[in-house]
Amino acid sequence: MLYDTVPAEARRNDALDDVRAAALDRARWLLDLLDRGREEYRLAFGSRRGEYRRLEELHAGIRAEIDEGLATRSGGELRAAALSLLLVARPDGSGVWHYRDRVASLISHQRGWTPDEVAVMLLRVGEYRAGHWLAESLGAVLDAVDRLDTDGRRAVTPHLRQAYRRLMSAEVGADVRGRLGRRLRALLPDDAAAGMPDELIPADAPWATALREHADTAPTPELAGLVRHLASPSGPRPSQRWRRTCLALSEAASARGTTAEMLRALAEDPPLCSRTDGAPAPWHGDGFHLHYVVGQNDGDLARGVVWAAALTAGPATAGHLTALALRTGGPGSDVIDDLKLAGAAINALAAIDDPAALEDLWRLQTKLKHRALLKQLATALATAAARQGITPGQLIERSVPGHGLAPDGTLVRKLAGHRARVAIEDAVTVRVTFTGPDGRTSRTAPAAVKARCADELDELKLLAKQVRATLSGERARLEALMSAGRTWPYEEWRRHYRDHPVTGVLTRGLIWEARDAEGDWQAVAPLSEPVGEPSQMRLWHPVHASPDAIATWRAHVVAAGLRQPFKQAFREIYLPTPAEEETGVYSDRFAAHIVDYPRLYALFKERGWQADFLGNHDGGHDGLARGEFGDGGWRACLHHEPAGFDAGYAPDHAATDQVRFERRDGRRWREAPLAEVPPLVFSEAMRDVDLFVGVTSIAADPTWTDRGEDRYDAYWRSASFGELTANAEIRREALQRIVPRLRIADRCTLEGRYLTVRGDLTTYRIHLGSANVLMAPDDAYLCIVPARRKADDRGVFLPFEDDRLALILSKAALLAADSRITDPTILRQIERAAR
Repeated sequence: MLYDTVPAEARRNDALDDVRAAALDRARWLLDLLDRGREEYRLAFGSRRGEYRRLEELHAGIRAEIDEGLATRSGGELRAAALSLLLVARPDGSGVWHYRDRVASLISHQRGWTPDEVAVMLLRVGEYRAGHWLAESLGAVLDAVDRLDTDGRRAVTPHLRQAYRRLMSAEVGADVRGRLGRRLRALLPDDAAAGMPDELIPADAPWATALREHADTAPTPELAGLVRHLASPSGPRPSQRWRRTCLALSEAASARGTTAEMLRALAEDPPLCSRTDGAPAPWHGDGFHLHYVVGQNDGDLARGVVWAAALTAGPATAGHLTALALRTGGPGSDVIDDLKLAGAAINALAAIDDPAALEDLWRLQTKLKHRALLKQLATALATAAARQGITPGQLIERSVPGHGLAPDGTLVRKLAGHRARVAIEDAVTVRVTFTGPDGRTSRTAPAAVKARCADELDELKLLAKQVRATLSGERARLEALMSAGRTWPYEEWRRHYRDHPVTGVLTRGLIWEARDAEGDWQAVAPLSEPVGEPSQMRLWHPVHASPDAIATWRAHVVAAGLRQPFKQAFREIYLPTPAEEETGVYSDRFAAHIVDYPRLYALFKERGWQADFLGNHDGGHDGLARGEFGDGGWRACLHHEPAGFDAGYAPDHAATDQVRFERRDGRRWREAPLAEVPPLVFSEAMRDVDLFVGVTSIAADPTWTDRGEDRYDAYWRSASFGELTANAEIRREALQRIVPRLRIADRCTLEGRYLTVRGDLTTYRIHLGSANVLMAPDDAYLCIVPARRKADDRGVFLPFEDDRLALILSKAALLAADSRITDPTILRQIERAAR
């Protein structure tokens, strides 16, 4: 019986035991009702049928009796009932969970609380392990504290301090902890509030070492105020008032160096480990081995430190803010994600008005993949751009780092009598070379340079790595502009594109259009200058060009041996079909394809699309991938779903479905008819979807028929040798220009959707879409599995990067000399077909 056991369990052997015993004795009627309810619940669980309904009925009956009993009592009896409900509850908060709302209501609405009763409540609430009930109950108890007079509050001050420490260490949301923490600090006397809040400073975290040492050597009221202030923000961007107060407190506490050192430690020092430092949050449990930067309960303080360092040290913190954002929110990090800390670093970086900080924002945009962080980054860029009176797009292109390179993309250093040169050689290659006194050039550092200039050599290698990353990011950014339809004033384009040491290498390899004085647009060949005095520039896109102009540019690129930074002259064009004009709002052009789902999901991420993850979980059967185009004004949506039912958590294969389009309307997206989608946006979005299907379709898997799986065998056969998509049609046109230049040209013929190759043993047909091979005379399938390395184009010039095109040429070269094939697996298939 509760009345027999609770008094003993509630005893703490302190001066408040009499208060607890008196409350339990006065609320005997309530304990008897709770006892009866527990016994009936036990019996209900023992029945075989209708357990849940019976439990609900029993609960409702007991609750009605308790409500009736509370309604007939007042004053001290109600306070006793509230204390008893708190005392009966187990430390994890599960004992009387049905009556949590009654407990909070009883405490908040009763008057006449004595200091001893409030002390009992504060002590009991502090024993709850469930953070959500701790916070809920503590809020109600603080209502009771508010009704105490000055002497009463002074009497419970030790218990308020203890409740504050417990709150700071509990698993409670940052907003709730901040709100209750402020209430507790306001209730503490001035002398208590002036003390150093040691509970806010992590005891063992290396990143907080500088603050602990400062608190030990100079525990001033100003530093105590700063610590509390640093732990108070809960949002990604603190208010202007918070920032002004932070600057004033940092100056008064002489803490500029302290916060700067803490930021450095957050970005660079070894992470915490769950095995030696405990789990970052209680729900991770003991079975996980994790590395993390900041524990959950210390997140508010860490974010405050990030902002304080940025506000007081300014541009000097840009590198550490960038490193922290990548460490806690970037791909490939050695610690678990901490998106709030990464977001604080991004927003603090955007608040620094300095070119170096803007360059770091550019770096983050090219590396971060998480949707929430990209949204914060977009907001940060928009804020920084508005500060300068320009658009976010202009801010990004003006923030591309030049890395100290000359306009031609090179940098030269003298090292130990040798000439070291870092150079951007093409759209994907950055190389370091060394030229000795004798004029010989090597890609390997000479022994003298390694011995005498090791530090300088490491700096050059790091520079090459950074330039390579910038080049890759700019290549992706410029290609994304193909759907934007943007124009640039000529001088602005020349400064930030053509003459930029990194971007210029890519810009000069593309076709641009210049607007003359009459307002006409004239295309400008790669590596050429516009004629006359153009007023504006824009990227050339084949969707706006005539067939003759497109053919001319493609012939020019091949004849000049130009490999463009990305496929431009040979870019696929996608226009709405009659079927799409009839459906109006969706396209089925790429529906009903069976694709390798892990590869598809990875390709979504690589191309910057945001996608739900399919799997055996709620909502896991309705896939939707979204990609933004047209400078973020439009969004394409590819619907997909699991193909069949797989036993694992995620499906091995997925089936594609409709493509729909949405237009940005303020902060919302609204579906738009296909007829309203700009041609550039439609073509670029459908090109991405074609890429997703072409790369991940099981039709591109040459080993599919050897797996013994027949679920999708019909699809594999039809897609492997079916009609060509726009992507494959471009491949065919490129082959028309490439094949005549090959050494095996006399053995190759383009026939419809195949490249036919005449070998010594038989004739082969290579499909231009899947690169799969059929053999004469009866079109038997020839399985050739390419090596894991990138397909070898055997020195053949390709006007654009295309692994499938290179694979087709590699297979053609192999099969044209089939009499020299030594691979027994391939030979057996050829001999079997020739019989």
